[in-house]
Amino acid sequence: MTGLNTRWKLLKFLKVLLFSVIFLITVLFLVATVRTFTFDVGAELQLGKWEDTTTISLHLSPQQRTNQLANFKAAIQIPTVSFTETNVNTSALQEFDGLLRRVFPKVFSSSLVKHELVGNYSHLFTVPGREPDLEPYMLLAHIDVVPADEADGWDVPPFSAQELNGFIYGRGTIDNKQSVMGILQALEYLLEQGYTPRRSFYIGLGHDEEVNGLHGAVNIVKLMKSRGVKLQYVLDEGLAVLDGVISGLDGPAALIGISEKGQATVKLSVSSAPGHSSMPPRESSIGILASAVRRLEENPMPRLFGYGPERGTFEHLAHKFGLPLRFIMSNLWLFSPLLSRVLESKPDTNAFVRTTTAVTMFNAGVKINIIPSYAEAFVNFRIHSAQTLQEVLDLIKSTISDERVKIEMVNGFDPLPISSYDEQAFGFQIIKKTVQIMFPQLTVAPGVCVGNTDSRHYKDITRDIYRFAPSWFKPGDPQRFHGVNERISIKNYEEIVLFYFQLIQNNDIRKLPPPHSSQHEL
Repeated sequence: MTGLNTRWKLLKFLKVLLFSVIFLITVLFLVATVRTFTFDVGAELQLGKWEDTTTISLHLSPQQRTNQLANFKAAIQIPTVSFTETNVNTSALQEFDGLLRRVFPKVFSSSLVKHELVGNYSHLFTVPGREPDLEPYMLLAHIDVVPADEADGWDVPPFSAQELNGFIYGRGTIDNKQSVMGILQALEYLLEQGYTPRRSFYIGLGHDEEVNGLHGAVNIVKLMKSRGVKLQYVLDEGLAVLDGVISGLDGPAALIGISEKGQATVKLSVSSAPGHSSMPPRESSIGILASAVRRLEENPMPRLFGYGPERGTFEHLAHKFGLPLRFIMSNLWLFSPLLSRVLESKPDTNAFVRTTTAVTMFNAGVKINIIPSYAEAFVNFRIHSAQTLQEVLDLIKSTISDERVKIEMVNGFDPLPISSYDEQAFGFQIIKKTVQIMFPQLTVAPGVCVGNTDSRHYKDITRDIYRFAPSWFKPGDPQRFHGVNERISIKNYEEIVLFYFQLIQNNDIRKLPPPHSSQHEL
């Protein structure tokens, strides 16, 4: 009888437990379902009453369009290549300086605009506003480009700026001369029509961004700091408009970079006694180093998805996904571990999940019958926003765990601070508003840059740094960045000019409109 009573109590407990689990799952499912169909992050300001500061419209004549395109092509044709920090094409940079002065005469002759040459080849423009109490902002771009060789498979010579099927091909078309020329062309048009800004702003054009900006951006910042300049925000290159690039997303999206991953380059080396290949030791310097590299690759950095700003990207885009992806994206509080597993399966999305590890150089040996006494490898890490440089270095040491392997940091820096992107973030909302005016079909979301830009040098003089240009990327286009057949459509370049033309005027509002719920009538 006692045994039957015990079994009955156990069955009763299991039944209660089962019903509790079913009830909990049902509640979670209902909550997640309701959230799926009501979740729309960042819509608050869409109904806000914005101050209209657009006093000048842009209507280009056929001749202006022709000249605008010719100027852009001329910029692409100048090979302003940066090879290393100490090897940049200075003659091309001088030629580019001459081009800017020739094609933007109003910018360089206006009494309103102050122009300064910094570090010999970089440019700083100061445009004072009518109301000096308004905090200024700054637009950045860079003149230099990475090397390009036609033999790599280009359809046209990489510095020819040839037209093919409505596109201009050439190194720098999307990195970053479209912004250099777009910003100055917009300012030229505004000055031609007598524009004077309400809010002061600066334009900084670096000449060595591709090799860390140590002579261009760094010196511009030093100059501005010496004058006590503080900026409302900075806008640089970085992310773009993605059309068909994000699988499952309904329509194109504009991603505005609110942070950059950090970076570390680490040198691993092993020294051992040399010898003849006929009498090899049990482990050579190459073998020891190869084992260390293998351990780094087989033990990736921890998953950190959801602990950085990448979560905000998916939450802002959630309402534009179809089911079942919308269900997952709208409920990352529940599905972050699942999404993290999916994202890490592909190299391009794995970068959102963790600090990435890339072995980029491996050197050893001088002769086929000599066991080398020295082997070295270089490993590049792109550091997730939720980690620090020191944490990464500690993990490298514990993962390798071999005293024979010397670990040295060549260079590195922490991830950049996360810029604000809520409804009171002036810079983010101004950029977002400008995008929505020009491209009402776009969904705007914050994002993280996996690469680095000149803007990281400006973190001491501003609270907010954003990284975006409205370059339009379709499937396959991101690979053109630093790759073969870099190009931009003629239409897209015209849009970029108009974007900066509109952005400059939008910045003239004194303050953002108050936030409103989409359920309230204004």
